[in-house]
Amino acid sequence: MLLGVDVGGTFTDAVVFDGSALYTAKSPTTPTDQSEGVIAAVEAVLERAGAQAQDVASFAHGMTVGTNALLTGGGAKTALIATAGFTDLLAIARQNRPRLYHPCTPRPEPLATITKGAAERVGPAGVVESLADGEPERLANAIRSSGAKSVAICLLFAYVDPAHELAIAEHLRAALPNVHVSASHEVLPQFREYERCSTTVVDAYLAPLLAAYLDRLASRAGELGLPEPELMRSSGGLASLEEGRRSGAWSVLSGPAGGAVGAGLLARLSKENNAIGLDMGGTSCDVCVIESGQVRRSGSREIGGRPIQLPMVDVHTVGAGGGSIGWLDHGGALRVGPRSAGADPGPASYARGGTEPTVTDANLALGYLDARSSVAGGVQLDAEAAHEALRALGKSAGLGETEMAEGIVRVANQEMARAVRVVTVERGIDPREFALMPFGGAGPMHAAALADELGIERILCPRASGVLSALGLVASERRRDTARTVMLSGEELTRERLAAEIEALRKRLVDGLEDARAEAEFDLRYRGQAFELTIPGKVDPDPAELVEDFETEHERRYGHRGEPGDVELVNVRLALAVAGPKLKPAAASGGALERSQRRARFGAEWLGAEVLRGEPWSGLEFEGPCVFELPEATLVLPPGWTCVVDEQGTILARRDR
Repeated sequence: MLLGVDVGGTFTDAVVFDGSALYTAKSPTTPTDQSEGVIAAVEAVLERAGAQAQDVASFAHGMTVGTNALLTGGGAKTALIATAGFTDLLAIARQNRPRLYHPCTPRPEPLATITKGAAERVGPAGVVESLADGEPERLANAIRSSGAKSVAICLLFAYVDPAHELAIAEHLRAALPNVHVSASHEVLPQFREYERCSTTVVDAYLAPLLAAYLDRLASRAGELGLPEPELMRSSGGLASLEEGRRSGAWSVLSGPAGGAVGAGLLARLSKENNAIGLDMGGTSCDVCVIESGQVRRSGSREIGGRPIQLPMVDVHTVGAGGGSIGWLDHGGALRVGPRSAGADPGPASYARGGTEPTVTDANLALGYLDARSSVAGGVQLDAEAAHEALRALGKSAGLGETEMAEGIVRVANQEMARAVRVVTVERGIDPREFALMPFGGAGPMHAAALADELGIERILCPRASGVLSALGLVASERRRDTARTVMLSGEELTRERLAAEIEALRKRLVDGLEDARAEAEFDLRYRGQAFELTIPGKVDPDPAELVEDFETEHERRYGHRGEPGDVELVNVRLALAVAGPKLKPAAASGGALERSQRRARFGAEWLGAEVLRGEPWSGLEFEGPCVFELPEATLVLPPGWTCVVDEQGTILARRDR
């Protein structure tokens, strides 16, 4: 029996798969200690499955501890050790504006509040100035007196020669055993000094908090009789508890990565290998692209304005969730999010003290949700509280209650449509050639409107869409990733040199993954360019083929090729992966869906929509306007859409041309 638990901003989702049947449950997230909500969700799903904790063979976990700490400043007191003269690296950052037309937009404050300079210097050709005698001892004494709980070490060109970093790190770990130490050559030995430093500091900032959380979770799981949890990493693969404790920066996309893996799984099973995953939960919306059945990955991204240069699933996030609050800006324009009602107090309709209108309240007022039925986690909706919140904001804006609800939904949809364009149109992908896969508790409600906005004609709505991130955890592979800057071109770019670099990377990863398959990627550019293109390749690549693949992709994206012989290999990337369990959830075997009628708003009209409550069975066909009330989510199909349910219980909807 396989268990997956994903912690979201509003709900914690749990899935149990026993080889054929899929059992699901939700529990409110507990922000002060997420492990409490995890155990509550586990107990709920085991009860539904009629199982005991001892029946669970593996426990996969995705969480938001690292992300929340990074966004709210809740990490450890961190010190940065950099080459003397370069300790202000994080403060200087890059000389580009965070927002082009807002020159005064502040940058986030550096996470490392203590900085120490190391007397040493390494250049691109090797050591320029040796590490001063007694320098590790001096730095250890300075860190001890500073009260820092974590240390990030990022020395110039440590990705070329890490000897100085290694000497300092080893001494600190021996002299200060209760202080976490992150060294840049261990986190990821790549060039670009600011990004490498930022990533290392994020790793140090989060690691103590993450270790404490995972220890609490492991203790609670052990008391319940569960196996030790495995942690989902940002790259879309599971790692052991011990690996997770040591690597804070690898966890920041832990939750969204599970959703991306689940979307890829269901897309492949539904024979729709190209899909756009749209994970709309209570707090945010995460968008990813699945091409040829595989989730796209990237080598870096920004979280909270801080770059993290690590392999991770290519997910774009916006603050548009079911709990996102509608408000008026200084000019009187309606805005939605990024502020969220979260799990506590939640939307006004949760009747837990929330008074501001949210996307969930708007959907309830428009008839997409039914006040007579509880939403995920057993929450009973209070329709009058939602109407009151909408009326209050509508009065300030000079709008009626229905107009305000429509406005909130429309603004939220535009935020999500922009997020889809970021990962598609802005990267050379036509979204009209993809199916839209909505999931999360709120995603399916908005799917048809988003599809209309983007010109998409197919929707895939999984039966377990409300807990798809947890299902993705169960199906995830065990994976380790790394990369190294090599800067090879011309006569240096040989098959033998590439083989040596890949073997060196493999040795860093192989412990415990001796039978894993290897995946290699290569970052190439024309000499003088500032950014690279990532080209997938073989583990024993032919340099000529790599160069040709790069030039073909460069021409496809930018319309031209450079001068012959001007290509430079910048980074080599390697991943070792062991395939996860092969899941094939089955649709319900049949039976009676509970059916009713409900008035809902479609366009400018209120129409009678057919409501189907329960788990749809394979072969069921229907046409809009209709509302599918699934166990943890609601799919709304306007007039002009028809649908059929496949063998996995996924609702395949098509728009009538």
